[in-house]
Amino acid sequence: MERTLINQISTQEGKTAQIKGRVFNIRNLGNIVFLVIQDYTGTIQTVFEKGIEIKIGDFVVLEGKVKKDERAKGGYEIQGEKIEIVSSVIEELPFDLAKNDLNLNLVTLLDNRTLALRHPKVQAIFRLYDILLKSYETALRENNFIEIKTPKLLGAATEGGANFFKVKYFEKEATLAQSPQLYKQIMVGVFERVFEIGSVFRAEPHFTTRHVNEYIGLDAEMGFIKDYKDVTKTLNQVIKKMFEIIEKEGKEYLKEYCIDSLQVPDEIPHIKLSELKKIIKEEYNYEIPKDTDIDPKGEELAGQYAKEKFNSDFLFITHYPWEYRPFYTMINSENPEETLGFDLLYKGLEIATGGQRIHSYNELITNMKKKKIKPNGLEFYLNTFKYAIPPHGGWGMGSERIIKQLLNLSSIKEAILFPRDVKRLCP
Repeated sequence: MERTLINQISTQEGKTAQIKGRVFNIRNLGNIVFLVIQDYTGTIQTVFEKGIEIKIGDFVVLEGKVKKDERAKGGYEIQGEKIEIVSSVIEELPFDLAKNDLNLNLVTLLDNRTLALRHPKVQAIFRLYDILLKSYETALRENNFIEIKTPKLLGAATEGGANFFKVKYFEKEATLAQSPQLYKQIMVGVFERVFEIGSVFRAEPHFTTRHVNEYIGLDAEMGFIKDYKDVTKTLNQVIKKMFEIIEKEGKEYLKEYCIDSLQVPDEIPHIKLSELKKIIKEEYNYEIPKDTDIDPKGEELAGQYAKEKFNSDFLFITHYPWEYRPFYTMINSENPEETLGFDLLYKGLEIATGGQRIHSYNELITNMKKKKIKPNGLEFYLNTFKYAIPPHGGWGMGSERIIKQLLNLSSIKEAILFPRDVKRLCP
């Protein structure tokens, strides 16, 4: 007999069907046993009018007559006739996967990650994450971007500084990519518009709800821009398209987190960082520390301001100080202390960073010298600019941060299958 997927069970009404899946829940009433079976398309209740030896978590192949029942979830149930256990649980589950909410603390959730991922509410996160990745690719391709894949083993750190992982590469020392930035810029000279979905590694010893040491970046770079506003405009369009797809295709998963609709402005508001700092001080009586561009509390208040002032969950913060931006960021010609770099906040958390890049070889070398960055190991990148690169810019976006904010999760680690932080290298 051919397998029927649970979301197609209505096509078998009145017939005997075979389903395959995991026993999600059991109610044993003596002579009658109710089983809830889950496959990758949904769940269905099955009824056996005789005792059966089975446990929650067992994987089974089940046959029975399909009946319409308005009281059952999905409107159908199966009158069980035959059941075969193909893989049996040999140890009691550490928590009840049949509960609507797991209500586990983060440590317990992650320590039992391989099992917790089977819970429908946790699955919903990654169903949405799957749609998010698809939506990003769709939005970029509609804007004529070409997908590329760049190396993650590098001969020199992309962003400079000390926040990179060193690895042994045969007889040499390599670093794990902090971003695909240098390769993206090179490829602007090839295809003009490129994007990448790939791993990013940051050796930062953070213990926060917003940082991890490996994440999936949503990157893009585009040529022949007039200024950084061409980049923010395109990113705005991309985010809007992504959220439209996520809302349309992910309704049932959004409902798990009581999310009814996703709103992205046609024009996300822009504000200069220097102006924002003044507003935050005046409106909320909070002064952003002088040793940072903007701190988490400042971002949170900026998000609050965007909601109150513009009724927007999104806000572009522009013109970040030169000292806080990478060497390839274009300097503001009207104020050399500022750059044409920006961040995009979503509900008070930075989800993307980007800007206009320096496209002149001489300006790039001058800026590197000012930042005391040596060209060693970056010759392949710098030499490309000798052969001309068009005016360009782009962004890097944290995919998991979008999901965290979208679903109002308590930690970014909930939005990563197997998160890597300072202490966690397993599973």
